[in-house]
Amino acid sequence: MWRLETRPLLVYMLMVKWNDLSEKLIYRGYPEIYTFHKSLKEMFPIEAGDINKKDRIIPVLPAPKWLDNQKSTETRQSTLAEYCSSLINLPPKISRSQLVRSLFKVRPEDENPPAQHPLKRNETFVVSNDKTRDNTSEISGPIILESYRVIADYSHTSKYEITLHIGDLVEIVEKSPNGWWFCQCDTKRGWVPASYLEPLDGPEESEEADPNYAGELYITTKAYKAAQDDELTLETGETIEVIHKLLDGWWVVRKGEETGHFPSMFLYRTGEKKEMVSEELVMRRQTPPPRRSTIRNAQSIHSKGRQRISQDTYRRNSRRFLQQKGGRPNQPRKTSKASTQSPLQDWNNRDNMPKTAGSSPGGELKGAPIIPPRPSPELIMERCTENTRKKVSVRKSS
Repeated sequence: MWRLETRPLLVYMLMVKWNDLSEKLIYRGYPEIYTFHKSLKEMFPIEAGDINKKDRIIPVLPAPKWLDNQKSTETRQSTLAEYCSSLINLPPKISRSQLVRSLFKVRPEDENPPAQHPLKRNETFVVSNDKTRDNTSEISGPIILESYRVIADYSHTSKYEITLHIGDLVEIVEKSPNGWWFCQCDTKRGWVPASYLEPLDGPEESEEADPNYAGELYITTKAYKAAQDDELTLETGETIEVIHKLLDGWWVVRKGEETGHFPSMFLYRTGEKKEMVSEELVMRRQTPPPRRSTIRNAQSIHSKGRQRISQDTYRRNSRRFLQQKGGRPNQPRKTSKASTQSPLQDWNNRDNMPKTAGSSPGGELKGAPIIPPRPSPELIMERCTENTRKKVSVRKSS
């Protein structure tokens, strides 16, 4: 009898600040940093102390352990901080060598995901500017990554993605709200659609929130034509309500009384400042991730599939919610103040009410909206501001 155990991969995030003051976030594992360290010692044997130990200036970096515990990971955090700080303070022939620059250089898979609202992450600042050499570098704690299984073969469509095969186990570095997740599979790293992945402990996503039928107002940034019956067709600049944010990047939105799936990468929340994105980022964001329903030959390890809410259920619950609140989508909802009698319709001002044919003896109009009465001069003077009263008094006296 045997069982397969997976050990979580520890990845450190470093924010590298270059001479041009640009800051780039990169991901590096401890084994990769240690491999770089050995190559650096081979390239500079004198400075590594291989010829004479007294000449060593390259900092020491312990070899990675086969098994890590909580204490070793915490110790490694400060070790990496000291190592990076010493590394950038070495003579230029070492600190600015091609080998060092390649370690901190931004790779395609390090770049931000194709979304306007990436998740916040811990940061490590490694400064290479001569003016800030005295600053202390801080290394973030390691991240314990989640393991997911690939349910179908996926072929990458850009240099930022990776190809996966059914049954592969991947480590999730970042879950982007638009449905593209940054993953690592063996030595490969890149973006893959979340719809091709499933958790190991069950079919359901524990992080997925419940529907919010109150809705959040968003604006569409790009037109999309529905490809399936449960999707919505919307034009650019339309205001909609998001009622369910799904991790696969296909959110459920409400337009009027209709609901449907819509790619979240084409939405941004009202009231938020719309960030300017580079041309390259726009090119990478042209295509939404594929939906789970479009994947062929998907094979799950779970006997029960994921429980999905149908659009009929979304519409029924949405209408019931709006009826209970006394309003309809995209229409101003009546407040308690609107149902109360206005001061302008006070009984003392009843003589100013317009008389129309078909009105009842009680003064209520049938078949026509109530026309607000013209307030009497006394009521106007009672309701106006002190500044207005003074102006009226001046005109009367003149």
